[in-house]
Amino acid sequence: MKLRFMLPFLQWFRLVTKETLKADLVAGFTGAVIVLPQGVAFATIAGLPPEYGLYTAMVTPVIAALFGSSHHLISGPTTAISIVVFAAVSNHAEPGTPEFISLVLTITFLAGVYQLAFGLARLGSLVNFVSHTVVIGFTAGAAILIATSQMKNILGVSVPKGVSFFHTWTDIWNEIGNTNIYVLIIAIATLLSAIFIKRFYPRVPNLLVGLIVGSIVALLFSDAHHNIELVGKIPAQLPPFSLPDFSFASIKMLAPEAFAVALLGLIEAVSISRAIATKSNQRINANQEFIGQGLSNLTGSFFSSYAGSGSFTRSGINYSSGAKTPLSAIFAATFLMLIILLIAPLTAYLPVAAMGGVILIVAYNLVDFNHIKEIIKYSKSESSILFTTFFATLFLELEFAIYLGVLLSLVLFLAKTSTPEVVTLAPDTDTNTGKKKLININKKPVNQCPQLKIIRIDMSIYFGSINHIQNRIHHIIENENIQHILVIGTGINFIDLSGAEAMVSDANRLKRMGGGLYFAEFKSSVYEYISKKCFVAKVGNAYFFDSKKEAIRSIYKKLDSKTCDNCEVNVFTECE
Repeated sequence: MKLRFMLPFLQWFRLVTKETLKADLVAGFTGAVIVLPQGVAFATIAGLPPEYGLYTAMVTPVIAALFGSSHHLISGPTTAISIVVFAAVSNHAEPGTPEFISLVLTITFLAGVYQLAFGLARLGSLVNFVSHTVVIGFTAGAAILIATSQMKNILGVSVPKGVSFFHTWTDIWNEIGNTNIYVLIIAIATLLSAIFIKRFYPRVPNLLVGLIVGSIVALLFSDAHHNIELVGKIPAQLPPFSLPDFSFASIKMLAPEAFAVALLGLIEAVSISRAIATKSNQRINANQEFIGQGLSNLTGSFFSSYAGSGSFTRSGINYSSGAKTPLSAIFAATFLMLIILLIAPLTAYLPVAAMGGVILIVAYNLVDFNHIKEIIKYSKSESSILFTTFFATLFLELEFAIYLGVLLSLVLFLAKTSTPEVVTLAPDTDTNTGKKKLININKKPVNQCPQLKIIRIDMSIYFGSINHIQNRIHHIIENENIQHILVIGTGINFIDLSGAEAMVSDANRLKRMGGGLYFAEFKSSVYEYISKKCFVAKVGNAYFFDSKKEAIRSIYKKLDSKTCDNCEVNVFTECE
């Protein structure tokens, strides 16, 4: 078991056959062609030379595939991570400089350390408490920031670096009269050709075709007076060895921002792997995904790769292309290496304006319009998370926007769990069988016993929910003048120490009033836990029952006989 935990690829490697190898080879080649223009575009967004995006697409998918749990997740450079890396490191160094690259490798290493630590600590379940709306809101805001950052390359105008979203658009508006028409034509040609291919030939890599068309148009306008800037030649080499900056000052400076990169990367990777797993009927181990992402970033930082995560586009294409095992991700990285060694010199003819056009398409595809419409239509709480994260991304620091979205998500989750539904139950006679059964009085108004209140708590009793539960019990005691309360425990999954202590306090209060707080049908795991914590002993073993029928029979004997004699309700079998 420990060996499988340390080397998870041993679990899926036995699934490899001749048929899966063929399918994975086809999917791998498709993935390599897709990631070629994306890698260059994402590195540009991150403020890095283009080759760093390709290096990331060669290294991180292999490590993540070997040590993750998903059979179809493709890791590597992503748009959201790229813009966070740029925003974090550009505050400390000029983008594209050796110092900037060194700090990017450092933040990648630190993000990998965080992710690996989370995985080893088995904290994968924490992702369940962060709404996916945080990622949707953040990526929508990031898409606008990315498009904004590329407007200077598309229009051929000069815009200062590092200014805010609002000031950037102000500068663009002031410079609009200086637009370079030749640069704009190249960007539009790239954009339209990529959209055309996507619309009419969806199987063809549209971004790659768009870059080729943009390069051809740039060659037609190759006059030096047109001021057409080129990306430059990408080195035809495999990822070279690199060393992050391990100085104490750099680590201290980047540690907080690296945490935001790590958190966003984990949310992305687990969300995407689970979304695809619903189609492939595979079970995802979130802890293993954390470890895979952590190791991929740790390793990548030593091989000229910047922080990566799961890519929804490439993972979706990988699955739809027929991939069967994580070997498809390894094949995609291998094919990309071969392609770079063969065609890297051609990137010397790639215009920056064409890259801008491609990045605009990437930014547009980031916005999940369908999900956003559903969130706004059906959920006010999720809408608040969406808009808060979205506007924070536009107008605040990106890492703070992530923290704010996650924090709001957790606050709303805790607010929801702190007010569990406390359902009042009462006996009703089944017309078919003639037997009595407990039903929710909100679904059918039936008579209730004036001396015994039966409630069902449909959530865990813990420090966050105990105040709401106690208020309901106190309302029954004070407003309905009932001293016997039976709690049905079928909906309770957990009782913590704070919850147990509060229940003991209410039980003792009811005992002093001549009544009691009774419990029936607890789950075995819950009963075992509260027995160990002496909750049962403090309340009294006589107040716990295995079934509702047994509980009612026992409690009935403790009710005031005079009140029963004058009662006309007779809701229980014992009353008859």
